[in-house]
Amino acid sequence: MLPLNDEYVEVLQAIANEIQESDALAYYLSEEEETYFEQLKEQFEPQIEEVYNQIAAENPLQLVSLDKMLMNEAFEGLFLPRILGYTVLRGELNSQFKYARPQDHFKDVLMAICSSPNFEILKKRIGQSIQVGFALSSDIWITNLTAVVENKRIRYFLQSQKLDKYYSPEGRQQGLAIYKKQFVNFNYMTADFPKTFGELKVLWSSLKEFLIYREEKGLNNTSLMPFLKEFIGNEEFQGQDEHLQILGIYASFYDLQGDDLTHLEKHFNATRKKHPEFSKKWLEFVLEMHESKRVDLNAAADARISTILDKSVKDELTEYYDLMDIIHGVGYVREDAMDAVKSFYNRHEGTSLVNECVRMTIYHYLARLINNLEVRDYHELFELAKVYTVYINIFANQQFNQNVKDLSMKFVKRALRSYTDKRGRDYQDIKRFVSTTFVDLNFLKEKDVVEMFKTRRKKKIEK
Repeated sequence: MLPLNDEYVEVLQAIANEIQESDALAYYLSEEEETYFEQLKEQFEPQIEEVYNQIAAENPLQLVSLDKMLMNEAFEGLFLPRILGYTVLRGELNSQFKYARPQDHFKDVLMAICSSPNFEILKKRIGQSIQVGFALSSDIWITNLTAVVENKRIRYFLQSQKLDKYYSPEGRQQGLAIYKKQFVNFNYMTADFPKTFGELKVLWSSLKEFLIYREEKGLNNTSLMPFLKEFIGNEEFQGQDEHLQILGIYASFYDLQGDDLTHLEKHFNATRKKHPEFSKKWLEFVLEMHESKRVDLNAAADARISTILDKSVKDELTEYYDLMDIIHGVGYVREDAMDAVKSFYNRHEGTSLVNECVRMTIYHYLARLINNLEVRDYHELFELAKVYTVYINIFANQQFNQNVKDLSMKFVKRALRSYTDKRGRDYQDIKRFVSTTFVDLNFLKEKDVVEMFKTRRKKKIEK
């Protein structure tokens, strides 16, 4: 957690002063009617949200300090219900969908709401957040939290938010998934950078999630650079799996130049020497990123690694990135790229980790093209099928075949929804392609093709 920049503090203090001097607050304090509090909310929460969004985008490591400032009574509890939801979603979960560590910041925000003079109004906006936050917390933690609440009415309210439907891991998973949907367009993630070896073991996972989140959202990470460089250059961390994971995100997805690139190259290769299983663990990371739907490990990402990799070290990793240079350089559709893939693939066991990474690289090229193909350009799929047939024969891998089949079938079904005239040339072209290529590749059996293109008779309407 970093302290707020002075300029943020000044803006927020100005908002707090406006709140205290506003007519809406004066009316509310005088009449104690919820209508006036709603006017206060409508007038000032957009201003608070604007500042929050700016800090979340530019200086996310200051978000907890921002939360704490907004707990000041001068803000009258405005925006705290939203912040409570953010604290629920920031927590790291284990396999049982319970918090891996106690969420003290969730508790702090909740207690600030409970102690607010405006609690009776605020509580109408926090029920679901408390229910999910309690579901993810331990019973002991909840008991300790509610025990310190002196007001019996508030304590009973909190205790009533512990729901039986979240008793099982499946119930918690489902409830969390539903709850998350209302926050999908908000930027609220923050993290702490480990300083010690002990902190590395505890904090690395939440830091990784934070960095992937920002990559997924396409956010500017300039303010994180000093902390990332310090983390990557920490010699005590180098050689640890947790360090490698953060190094992987930084090296793969950050566009670095000059001294920053030199710094990364130095510590990347130093880590490679120190880690006893660097190639294996690195390829596991590569495969994880390929399988993720949140980030795109594309040609640019591979090129970043190839640029900094010390290729005088003749190992599997050097061999792999030499192949990536060929695939990305000349194009995976070129015959020389196919020959290079075949030669590489045959030198390694078919089910090996490095071969799986190669298959995923080719698959993602196919997926990017097919998923973005307009139905009117269906002939491009016909041409592409010649390419992926070659790779199917090289890899002889059932999962790769199934993945390519799913991509192709999805496109064909999309095309058939557009070309409904069964006598039309487009429909007949697609039918011929499916009838030959899909059968030859064992995507479909002949009877499946017949069923796919069979004319459905409309049911007669009985009079």
